[in-house]
Amino acid sequence: SVKDLIRYLRHEDDTRDVRQQLGAGQIVQNDLLPIIIQHGQDKALFDACIRLMVNLTQPAMLCFGKVPDDPVFRHHFLQVTSHLQAYKEAFASERVFGILSEIVYNLLQLDWEQRQEEDNLLIERILLLVRNVLHVPADPCEEKKVDDDASVHDRLLWAIHMSGFDDLVKFLASAQSEQQWSMHVLEIISLMFRDQTPEALVSAGHARSAEEKQRDSQELEALRQKEHAEKRSRTLQRGTRHSRFGGSYVVQGLKSIGDKDVIYHRNVHNFKNYTHDTGKAVRRVPKRNRQAQECKDKRRSALNVRLFLREFCVDFLENCYNRLMYLVKESLIREQTQQHDETYYLWALSFFMAFNRGNGFRADLVSETMSIRAFHFIERNITNYYEMMLTDRKEATSWSRRMHLALKAYQELLLTVNEMDRSQDESIRQSSNVIKSNIFYLMEYREIFLTLLRKYDETRQPHSYLKDLVESTHLFLRMLERFCKGRKNLMVQKKKVKRKKSRGEKKSSAAETSPEALAETWKVVEEELKATGFQLSESLTESIVPFDATSETPLEDQRTDAMVRVQDALLIRLGPEALALLRAAREVWPEGDVFGSADVEPEEELELLKQILHANLPRSSPPEPVVEEEEDDVAELEEEELESVQVSEREFNLLDFIKRFASPNIVHPYLLLLKSYSKNTPHTNHCIARMLHRLAVDLKMDALLFQLSVFNLFNKILSDPAAAAYKELVTFAKYVLNRFLSLAAKNNKAYVELLFWKNVGAVREMTEGYSKDGEGKKPTWTEEEEEELRKLYEEHRHSEVPDIVETLLPLLSNNTRTRRQVVTQLVHMGLVDNAKELKKQKKGTRIVLWTEEQEQELEMLYEEYKDSDDVLGNILKKLTAKRSRARVVDKLLSMGLVSERRELYKKKSRSTQGKSSGKGMTEEEFLEGLTQGFPDDTVDRDDEDEEDESEESEEEEDEEQEREKSQNGGRRSQSLHSPVERRADVGTMVYALQQEGMSGPVLWLENRLIKTAEDREEDGLSQAVPLVPLTEANEEAMDNKSFRRLLRKLGMRAPANEQETFWRIPAKITASQLRSAAAALSPTEEESKGGEEQDGSRSQTGESQEEEEEVSSEQRAQALRALLLTRKRKHHTSEHTAPVSDFTPIEDTDSTIERYQEKTSTKRSRVLDNDENG
Repeated sequence: SVKDLIRYLRHEDDTRDVRQQLGAGQIVQNDLLPIIIQHGQDKALFDACIRLMVNLTQPAMLCFGKVPDDPVFRHHFLQVTSHLQAYKEAFASERVFGILSEIVYNLLQLDWEQRQEEDNLLIERILLLVRNVLHVPADPCEEKKVDDDASVHDRLLWAIHMSGFDDLVKFLASAQSEQQWSMHVLEIISLMFRDQTPEALVSAGHARSAEEKQRDSQELEALRQKEHAEKRSRTLQRGTRHSRFGGSYVVQGLKSIGDKDVIYHRNVHNFKNYTHDTGKAVRRVPKRNRQAQECKDKRRSALNVRLFLREFCVDFLENCYNRLMYLVKESLIREQTQQHDETYYLWALSFFMAFNRGNGFRADLVSETMSIRAFHFIERNITNYYEMMLTDRKEATSWSRRMHLALKAYQELLLTVNEMDRSQDESIRQSSNVIKSNIFYLMEYREIFLTLLRKYDETRQPHSYLKDLVESTHLFLRMLERFCKGRKNLMVQKKKVKRKKSRGEKKSSAAETSPEALAETWKVVEEELKATGFQLSESLTESIVPFDATSETPLEDQRTDAMVRVQDALLIRLGPEALALLRAAREVWPEGDVFGSADVEPEEELELLKQILHANLPRSSPPEPVVEEEEDDVAELEEEELESVQVSEREFNLLDFIKRFASPNIVHPYLLLLKSYSKNTPHTNHCIARMLHRLAVDLKMDALLFQLSVFNLFNKILSDPAAAAYKELVTFAKYVLNRFLSLAAKNNKAYVELLFWKNVGAVREMTEGYSKDGEGKKPTWTEEEEEELRKLYEEHRHSEVPDIVETLLPLLSNNTRTRRQVVTQLVHMGLVDNAKELKKQKKGTRIVLWTEEQEQELEMLYEEYKDSDDVLGNILKKLTAKRSRARVVDKLLSMGLVSERRELYKKKSRSTQGKSSGKGMTEEEFLEGLTQGFPDDTVDRDDEDEEDESEESEEEEDEEQEREKSQNGGRRSQSLHSPVERRADVGTMVYALQQEGMSGPVLWLENRLIKTAEDREEDGLSQAVPLVPLTEANEEAMDNKSFRRLLRKLGMRAPANEQETFWRIPAKITASQLRSAAAALSPTEEESKGGEEQDGSRSQTGESQEEEEEVSSEQRAQALRALLLTRKRKHHTSEHTAPVSDFTPIEDTDSTIERYQEKTSTKRSRVLDNDENG
């Protein structure tokens, strides 16, 4: 049965014996095809036959993996291929495709609810079967067809057309409900047009235009002139005497094998073709050095097939192209396709865009692939293919073909942009200018042809690839010349790769841009957005995500980062991406209309984007390495060399850009293509001549072509009988030869220079004169200076100075000597063996190896200081053998004492440890830690990240940190407030909450603290207790900013991650500390009054404090701190018997400082908000 055959095929051996036996038995032609024609209604039988034929028709390359090298397996490979060619001929039947079309049509009529999984599988198998049959290669021995004759492939296409299967293919490509078949449809279409060219299809059925007739007549006239010239030369070569009397001649000056002159035994008129190589065996060229083979030539199909394919192209462009290409691109980006499927996309892009150009160009038909993203996609694939061609050498030919396909697609994009320039529609010309400004601005697109020409390898890349590359380069330069002609100054992006050492310093990620560059950038972006009508493609809208879901930064705090991303997209002139980011960010952060209101107009969006482009946005930078308080101990965590790409803008100069083509590596490919000038098209020869003219005439680098092989080629062109057909090449060759002869009259070494390829330096020397001996060399050392250097070196060589060269430099009599000159001279004099011995020592890097005693010392120091605030700083101070910070960190990691570097970062506040632990503290100390008010505590910062208005608190943190850094670091560990002050501070916050109507939630919090303290006293166990608000008032309080600040003052812990919902009472807080915190929530009357007085004074003095200068404000704050510290010392020296009223001035002082901090932070946060909104 059919299923038995399917089972046999699963177990065939490496020679594919079952497949060969079934092919020899012609089972497809005699059995399977008649079955599906006569029994198409038997669903089970029909399905089994389709499955079997899909397996039998799969390409031989898939069966064997590659073309086998072994002769036996090569024979099996050819047998399988011959069977496939027989299958293809059998499938060229209207009845077969009529049945397949009918089955597919009936299945597509079913709705998604009615269609079963088996139906989808059958549709896919039929598509795969058609794909496999179309993929079968033609047999060149059997099919010796001329152009316009019907081949097997043509008959197969005609059967597809007559059965209506091509209409089903177009339906699958355009139907929204059938988008899952997009990749299969594109494969079938690409195989249908395998032997066709867009130009042949465009001209099918049309009379030749006047331009075509003129071009054909010119080609015919050139061939006629060549034939007449050859006939005339043969006539002149005939001797007057009979051929038997050829004669013998002695060629004077040309030595034979011996010492005598050569004797020539032929007619004199043939002597110019004489060579010593006559009669010698042809030297075998190694396989690795042979030129790459060309792909098979295209053939012209029968007229009726070309007409049908032309109509198919027209319908496909109008109804299917944009949607199908969008779906395929999405699948490629999401990696939902098989390997190398992007080649079908590249082929379709180049083929149908070329057809669209020839068939009455319409930009809207190819709008999906006419964008900067298409340029980027192709450029990335070209780079990838080139890298794989170098690494995967066994498959280098395949990668080269894919690279050629990508180059053709890139060339077609440029041709389409060039065609858009000629459009009558102003909007299309404007869109073309936007695209050109982007591809000329970005360095990747601007220099891709320079790179491809420089990397050309004739052993891997065929002649046709070089032809397309030269023509694409010519087109690109012509477009660039026209674009620069109407502009005074063109700004372009420049990237520079620098090797640097990471210093942990803050680097600005945004490129520095001038106002003029910003204005130019905005002009380009504005034109692009207006050209698109502020409409964004569906793919772009879906792919934009304004936040990083994997980041540890909360979503609310990524708002500024989203604004920076919008600005970055504008800076690199990606207008649609910036607009999509803006709209996506508006949906995520609608509060405050930072990214515009929900009903914003396009003009308002444009103005908002302009403000973002010109705004000075705060940019986040990676965390700095821990910095020591002492300047002498400052060092880097890492000293490894990194590669950084610096992006900047500069004014573009077309002449400087063309100068980069003046290189032998780029000229050589042009001359390789010029060797086949007689086979090239006139346009190809024009492209070559134009580039060489730019170098020789425009740049005056004609000496670059002064090479013997080039002159030999010029001689061949000049002596060609049909030279009249190559007037441009002949004129250029005569110009270069005249320039050489005039130079040779001045430079007697010019003939020797013909033997070598020359770079720019050699060209300059050849034309302007050679440099004399000693010119441009490094300054020489006199004997006295050498003797002085030797004496100084001998005196200091045994001294234990860290750097002997630095010691010698100031002692030399010639103080203009540099370090490099001294080191070079020491090596030259033999005083040192190598310059590396005198390499400048870097701080902390002289000691590399660790002894066992040093490792033990390091381990002891780590155990001693691992619980301190600054582990690494304390270790560095105590180490006996001084080493750099990076060496110590690496050693701690290698010894396993720490698992990651962040464990060695300095804690930002030593008081935080005491507050969070709660062990070994008295109630007074705990209260002191509860309200100490250092907002740079890491726990507090994590808590604040979840608040909606966290910017103000973050500004308070930054200001507090700056104030603390400006004062003595040792004062951080001292307590600045007494327990009574802390209690008053909490009481002030409680009073403010009560004024807001939150007396109930405060009382609830106090009861929860007391209840938790009682539970811990009874059970003796401590675990985190969630604060669950059960009433609406308590829930509203938990969302209140002031109430959360109170919770943090009391040491409560915010939800640690998205799995936690409620605040918690930490397990580390003891019962006595909880009771103290609860007592702090019950302020006395005096404290309440004090709170009233503070609020009154704050309202009265608020405006005056805003108007003060920042410098004077900080000085006053420091003075107040000093006063408070003095009073606090007096308090500690007393017997602690003073009443509470004695400390009222201290409370006032502290409250004044807090009011000042709050006012300043509020003012700064308001400025930051204005910047962000702008």
